[in-house]
Amino acid sequence: MSAKYQFKEAAGYVCKLLYPIPISYYEGNGDLISICTLSSIDLLKKIARDNNIMEKVVLAGRLFSENKGIDSLVTFCCIRSLDMKYLILCGKDTKGHYPGDALMNLMNYGIDTEGRIINCIAPYPYLTINSHLVDKFRKKITIIDMRGCLDLYEIKNKIKILI
Repeated sequence: MSAKYQFKEAAGYVCKLLYPIPISYYEGNGDLISICTLSSIDLLKKIARDNNIMEKVVLAGRLFSENKGIDSLVTFCCIRSLDMKYLILCGKDTKGHYPGDALMNLMNYGIDTEGRIINCIAPYPYLTINSHLVDKFRKKITIIDMRGCLDLYEIKNKIKILI
């Protein structure tokens, strides 16, 4: 493990202590659709307060990192939520880490033999999950790319179309 990587890990830990973000995800009552709001916490809170949306989705959550966050997301989609088919990707991408870009490149190109997301602009797009789980995710899930969308009405309309 390089010194640069160790420094980034330590910096991430310090950020969690100084700027804790307690909201990670909200569970819904649906089974086919999940929503990822990337770094848009206000959008996530609006979605969580909307009973109409939460009745139709498995989960609504955020994603800040191009590595650990995607590891968790892929694992959830493939192991914990067996019926899930769609992931609505909305909100603003995190500058510097670009998890939205990383997730779309994971879906389009997969990972190399070292676990690096192919064609990704993020600085550390290395996943620790195995390639079989990544392949399962890529076959099972359809990502609805609405990056940049902060409009609850548009997201509701997309959910109606998918159900």
